[in-house]
Amino acid sequence: MNIGSHAPKIEKRTSRKNKAIIDNNAPLIPKTNPKSDAGFDDSNGASFYGAVINLSTTIIGAGVMSLPATLKELGMVPGLLAIIFMALLTEKSIEFMIRFSRAGNLTSYGGLMGDAFGKYGTALVQICVIINNIGVLIVYMIIIGDVLSETSSGGDHHSGILEGWFGVHWWTGRTFVLLLTTLLVFAPLVSFKRIDSLRFTSALSVGFAVVFLVIAVGIAVAKIINGGIGMPRLFPIITDMASFFKLFTVVPVLVTAYICHYNVHSIDNELEDSAQMHSVVRTALTLCSSVYIMTSFFGFLLFGEGTLDDVLANFDTDLGIPFGSVLNDIVRFSYAAHLMLVFPVVFYPLRINIDGLIFSKSRPLVLDNFRFASITIAVIGVIFLGANFIPSIWDAFQFTGATVAVCVGFIFPAAITLRDRYNLVTKQDKILSVIMIVLAIFSSVVAIYSDAFA
Repeated sequence: MNIGSHAPKIEKRTSRKNKAIIDNNAPLIPKTNPKSDAGFDDSNGASFYGAVINLSTTIIGAGVMSLPATLKELGMVPGLLAIIFMALLTEKSIEFMIRFSRAGNLTSYGGLMGDAFGKYGTALVQICVIINNIGVLIVYMIIIGDVLSETSSGGDHHSGILEGWFGVHWWTGRTFVLLLTTLLVFAPLVSFKRIDSLRFTSALSVGFAVVFLVIAVGIAVAKIINGGIGMPRLFPIITDMASFFKLFTVVPVLVTAYICHYNVHSIDNELEDSAQMHSVVRTALTLCSSVYIMTSFFGFLLFGEGTLDDVLANFDTDLGIPFGSVLNDIVRFSYAAHLMLVFPVVFYPLRINIDGLIFSKSRPLVLDNFRFASITIAVIGVIFLGANFIPSIWDAFQFTGATVAVCVGFIFPAAITLRDRYNLVTKQDKILSVIMIVLAIFSSVVAIYSDAFA
């Protein structure tokens, strides 16, 4: 997945043992050293496949279930092309980040922004990552509560899996279910100090996402055979300027679907062979794009104009096929399990960016168990309270996707490229960076205006 010409040649770091720590106050975990007292074995770096799985898990989150609705808005053809285009743009923005990180021997996104724009650049990217990730994790926990317990919308009550199976009890209530999930699932997983330790749960989370895809494909094929599916709409319906501008409301969904930039350095820092990082990014984006395209295509094909903003809600109705209720429960459970296992991967950069913002002069977070535990407990508590006392934050999530997410994913990498501290940028890179910034700002402004107007 390459756009444009290859980057100017930079000296490659081919072993983790050559990764020196230059920025001691970097907000992301520094590269380990075999002589450090952190207790890690430096010779045991992350494998290529472990890095691909962790990056893929970072990418595939709650946004995958909203992608079929983008096809409903844009039509089948432009919608699928938009998903591919966003993947290509994401690959190029990450390539910019890696290129300048290699040149400056930088170990974090915050350090990269600080190298280009000083301490204010570091603080800005840290704040954006914190806002984005807290919002994402609260949404994850809200969805888990909806799926496992219950939810009410517009006066209608929708039973979750546990309430549907066992009825209304205190132990099937939303607060208790989320508390149990936090203590038994989230707490152990967020306690790991290395992101590579999550590679097995990350692989399992991708598997759960594939379960949804397989079931959706199976149902769609069965309905096609039975003649129960009509021809999907291929292009958008544009009747006036309002309907044209409404097309841009899909931008936050598409941007959020590919945001993984805050974990790129963390994964690179633990990778045994840094020269593989570009291949890791391309492989992960190819895998995730394939899942996105298949999910969007078959989700929209299956439900057509009745596709909801969260396609999971479509599986709360009669599918019109044998064992439909069983398939509904499998889809909902696999999705909830997927989000549970994605949670710690998104939490990882959140914790170390908070630490970098507040304790920038302190020793590395991995060396201070008290600070590590305190930040972890405090942030988990905030997310838990947010998920229980905020009934719905979808509108806020859309605004987050249209603001801090586009900054983290596209505006900041493009700005770093235009700054070009190390004279590595070609004319084509500069043109692409300008296009990236203009497209991101224009789309975000139109999306925010359209959402507010609606």
